[in-house]
This record gives sequence, structure tokens and C-alpha cells, in this order.
Amino acid sequence: MVSTQQGLHSGAVPLAVRMRPRNLEEVAGQKHLLRPGSPLVNLASDSGGARGSVSIILWGPPGTGKTTLAQAIAHSSNRKFVELSAVTAGVRDVRQVMEEAFTSRDLYGVSTVLFLDEIHRFTKAQQDALLPGVENGWVILVAATTENPSFSVISPLLSRSLLLTLEPLSDDDLGLLVDRAVVDARGLAGRVTLTPEGRATIIRLASGDARRALTALEAAGTSALAGGDADAVPEITDETVAQAVDRALLRYDRNGDEHYDVISAFIKSVRGSDVDAAIHYLARMIEAGEDPRFIARRIIISAAEDIGMADPQALVIATAAADAVQFIGMPEGRIPLAEAVVYLATAPKSNASYVAIDKAIADVRAGKIGRVPKPLRDAHYPGAKRLGHGKGYTYPHDSDLGVVAQQYLPDELKSTEYYRPTEHGNERDVAARLEKIRRITRG
Repeated sequence: MVSTQQGLHSGAVPLAVRMRPRNLEEVAGQKHLLRPGSPLVNLASDSGGARGSVSIILWGPPGTGKTTLAQAIAHSSNRKFVELSAVTAGVRDVRQVMEEAFTSRDLYGVSTVLFLDEIHRFTKAQQDALLPGVENGWVILVAATTENPSFSVISPLLSRSLLLTLEPLSDDDLGLLVDRAVVDARGLAGRVTLTPEGRATIIRLASGDARRALTALEAAGTSALAGGDADAVPEITDETVAQAVDRALLRYDRNGDEHYDVISAFIKSVRGSDVDAAIHYLARMIEAGEDPRFIARRIIISAAEDIGMADPQALVIATAAADAVQFIGMPEGRIPLAEAVVYLATAPKSNASYVAIDKAIADVRAGKIGRVPKPLRDAHYPGAKRLGHGKGYTYPHDSDLGVVAQQYLPDELKSTEYYRPTEHGNERDVAARLEKIRRITRG
């Protein structure tokens, strides 16, 4: 019975496909790429002039509108639109498109937009086959990729194209898409209603991915219609969404108490060296649709604040995990995040560097500054030596030890010790070395 509902199912075409914008005005999000006069707007509005003939590479996470933008451009312009997928197309397919585009341009004055999805899957030889058509203007290439084009697209093709970066959709953008799909004739056509809680759950689970949001809405709509009262308009609630997408309904609001409670518990678990608790809270944030960049930033802060010099490698791994998430996206990004969390939670802990900088900042704010000792002052500008700048400076590399007796702090602070290493991990060795250094430099 459900499959015959008009507006919910249209053959086997998914809701996300049926609701694709027909023009750039219907596109939600990516406003930074759709300003008047931008390359995408020119490409959509210009029927073949030079200002709208540049090839474009769209780089962004899944569900951010790469295919949508390409098709909106095709529907809005007078150009021929050809779509290829790097998963199924080969060099022969590319060359055939180039030949037909050349013929269309020269014989009929019609330019061709070639949309190539997942261009990062093309080999170098396959990408090379695109060059003649792009360089000579036979086709306007609109290529889409989820991977960094600097690593996945050949340099000659990059240099002949504009690289445009797409961002994950905001909650407001996703809400606009969901609301439109509920009432639009191409979507659910008003045959269901969506509660505010159900709407918020869909947006949260989508995590910036429009396709994921519309897929969840379609599944929840099907579920609501199947179990609803025939005499009433079925309602999509948060529980309906959770059951339809087979996800536990997590109480989590990115801007509410649960957000702050979970991230607090996560950081305290890492600091407390409970790796299992840390992984648990990481999983809760990931499943709740937390921004992985936010998680990565907190991991980097923890590496510097709670581990520090007890294991300097922690900051390297945390930063690498953040870069990896940016590079590969989610859901695969959960793996380097988990690796970094395990490393940090099991690493020796020290907040000595954190304490040191805060103590130094407190002294500076309190006016404990003092003048830079004369031997340390810059002696390169005219007249500096006459003022005694640089006089008495001892060059440490001239000493066999590499360390010399010399006052570096201002007189007011010359006996101050900000950094006090612990006996944990690497800092045990640092503490022993620092004691010898201070004994030499301070006499």
C-alpha cells in the first residue's frame, strides 16, 4: 500500500534524487560559491560566452551538492549536459564525449558541459584524455571529488580548472531541504507531517550531508505511513526517525547541555587515562553527528594541555589525526580519531607546559616584565653598540657543552622558574637535563 502513495515514491527514484534543485536558486547552502558574478553563476546563466566557459573542480564531503550544482547548471543554461562516472567510464567513453562535443560546437554552436563524478578514481592516463577537450574548449568540465585534488588530480588538469571547495551544509540549510521535501509534490507531498523533534533528529543525524538527511526523511516517511491511522495524517517523530534509520536516539544537542557534558567527560577520560571511557564518549559524539573538526580540535588541545612534554609525540599524532579527518572525511575519519584518542589516553600525562605559559602570562599581565638584559639586545642597527647592546653576549655554540653561564631573564625575574617538569614519561629525562642546564646558566 505504501509504495503506491503519490508523492512518497516515484518508481524506484530515491527522494534525494527527486528533490534535486532544478536551478541554482533552489540550491541550499554553498552561498560562498553562488554570489552574483561567481564562476558557477556565470556558468549557469551564460549561454556560451567566454566568461562562463571555465572548467571547474568541485571538492567537498559527500552530500554537499556537487552533483546537484552540476545538474542545476545544466538545467539553467543552453548547453548540452553529459554525465560520466569515473567508477564506470573509461578512456574510450571520455574520447567519445570529446568527439561529440567538438562536433556539437563546430556544427551547431552548442557547447557541452561534462560532469565527471569521482574524478579521483580516474587514473593518470584517463585524466590525460580529458586535457585536449578542456584545453581547447570542446567541453566545460565540471568534476566532483571527495578527495583533495592536489593529490588526486593531475597538475595539468588542475592548472586549467578552478578549484571550488564545498562546505558541509549548516543545520539551517538542512532544515530548508527537509521542510521543502515534506510539502513538495516531488517529495512527500504533504502526506506526512514532521514534528520539530523529528526534524531536529534528522538534521542531527545528517551531520551536514543533504543526501543523508533526505534518505532518513524518506525512510521515516515510509515508516510513518505504514504504521499510521488511515483517517489521519501520519506524524514523523524523533522516535519514528530513530527506528527508521536503525539508530539509537541519542540525547544530544550540539548547542545544549549534552554537548558540553559529553565533551567534558571525553576530555576528563583522556586526562584520567581511561581509554575505554574516552573511546565510548568519542563514539557518542560521532553517532550524534558532532562535527569531527570540533572533536579533532579538542584532541589537539588535550595533547598539548594534558600530555605535553611527557610524550611530545602526542601532539604530532593529534595534529595528524585532524589532518586525516579533513582529508578523508567521515565515516572513515573515525579511525584516525580513535587512534589518536587511544594514544593520548594511554600516554604519560603532564600539564607542566600548560602551567608554565599561564604563570608567565600572569606575570606579564601583572607588570613583571623588566628590561631585556643588554647582552641579549639587538646590536645590528646603527648606534646599538654605543648603547652597549650585545656587549658581553656569550655564544653557546662556542662552548663544548653547548650551554653557557648567562642571564636571559630580566633582572626582576632572573631566579624565576616557570617550567617544572614532572617525573612522568619523557619529562623525567627533561627534568634531569633541565636541572643541569639551569645549574650552568644561572651559576
